[in-house]
Amino acid sequence: MQFWRPLSVSVLACSLVALAACSVVRPAPAPVIPRPAEFIPLGLGASYLSGDVIGGLKARNAKMRAAKIKPLGPAAAAQYLASTENELRSQTAGIGLDVLRVGDTILIRIPAALTFDSGSATVKPQFDATLKEIARTIRTRNQSFVDVFAHTDTTGSPQVNLALSQKRASAVATYLGGHGVAKARIASKGYGETMPLYNPDETEAQKAANRRVEIRLVAYRG
Repeated sequence: MQFWRPLSVSVLACSLVALAACSVVRPAPAPVIPRPAEFIPLGLGASYLSGDVIGGLKARNAKMRAAKIKPLGPAAAAQYLASTENELRSQTAGIGLDVLRVGDTILIRIPAALTFDSGSATVKPQFDATLKEIARTIRTRNQSFVDVFAHTDTTGSPQVNLALSQKRASAVATYLGGHGVAKARIASKGYGETMPLYNPDETEAQKAANRRVEIRLVAYRG
C-alpha cells in the first residue's frame, strides 16, 4: 500500500493540472475585416506606378549613398522583394488593404478611410498599430526607396483635393520617418483626383476606393 500511494497522488496531481489547462479561457481571434468589393487591384497600369521614383533616381541614389545604405544585386533584389511582400501580406491580412506586386516594386494600397477622417490629414489613432507594423518591416528591410502617394475622389475642387492629398502623403511619410524608417529613403507626392481607380466615380463605394494612400517600395540597386 505504501508503494502505490505516492503514485496515486502523482496521477491525481497531473490530472488536476491537465484540467486546469483545459479551463484556461483563450482570447477570441481578431475579427476579419473584408476588403471592400470595389477596392480591388485596379489601376496597376497607371504611369506613376511604373515610372521613376519621386524626385528622380539620381537624386535619390545620392541620398541612399550618403546614408550608407548598401545597394542590392540582381539576385538579392528578387529575394528581397519576395520576402518583404510575404511579410507585409502576413502583417496586413484581413484589415482591408492590398499588398500588390507591380513589376519590380511592392505597392501597399490603403483606403483613406482607414487612415484619415474626411477632410483631415491627421493619421487616425485606430490605424496607428497597423501602420506601425508596416513601418517596422520597411525599417528593417531598408534596401529600398519608399514612395508615398495619396489620392482623393472628385468631390470638391481639384485645387483643394491636390492640397489635401499632398498633406496626407506628407503625413504618412512623416509617420514612417518618425518610426525608424531612414528619411533618406522616403519621398511623398499627392495626386489629388488625377489618378483615380474609378473614372468617373459615380457611387460612394467608387469614391471611397479612389480615396487612398499608397506606399511603394522600389528595390535600391545603386
